[in-house]
Amino acid sequence: MDFLKPFVLHVAARTPERQEFLDLYLPGDLAGPRPAILFVPGGPLPARVRPAQRDWPVFQGYGALAASRGMVGAVVEHRLHSPDAYATGAANVAAALESLRSDPRVDETRLALWFFSGAGLFAADWLRDPPSWLRALALTYPLLAALPGWAVEERFDPIAAVAEAGELPIVLTRVGREDPGIAAGVSAFVDAAAKANLEIVDVPDGQHTFDVVNDSDASRAAIRRAVELVAARLA
Repeated sequence: MDFLKPFVLHVAARTPERQEFLDLYLPGDLAGPRPAILFVPGGPLPARVRPAQRDWPVFQGYGALAASRGMVGAVVEHRLHSPDAYATGAANVAAALESLRSDPRVDETRLALWFFSGAGLFAADWLRDPPSWLRALALTYPLLAALPGWAVEERFDPIAAVAEAGELPIVLTRVGREDPGIAAGVSAFVDAAAKANLEIVDVPDGQHTFDVVNDSDASRAAIRRAVELVAARLA
């Protein structure tokens, strides 16, 4: 199973602090409140899929990578199990953010959201009305338009919402060998973001989930670049 393959970027393993639906990867030196990144895995996935996404090596790797840079890395279990459950999943993401912001080890004024794959549709809420404490929004091989046949509420439309993002920094990592249906949504998003504060990290030979399936220097460079862009906005 590809999702159990190692993260392509070597990062020293860290044991997260496990909360009910949130894993926290903490820096070794917590001298004061730190900025945080909430990593939001993709979906929808059936509830029976095990291990849960926060136990996948790729998300453990992103969490540990954030902690190695002096930030709090957090991975949410959003429980998005079907296309008609985006509203429930979005509420779970928002609750995880509030839990993170209320943690005394986190600087409540410096947070970033990082969405992967099918979680990209969640980004619409945060693009439409970004709070002042949201310093960056990252998207990695994102789904930005609902797939045919999905009963998804109109509110989950990042392509329409990005025009309202203002100066919110957006970091989009796109892959050259994306599924055509997903790639079309990414292209439409880029066009709609013509006036947005958008930075693009390209992985020309990358596939969807390149950070697991494409073990290459190009993949590692793209991950580092995206993290650098987000970290700079949290500094």
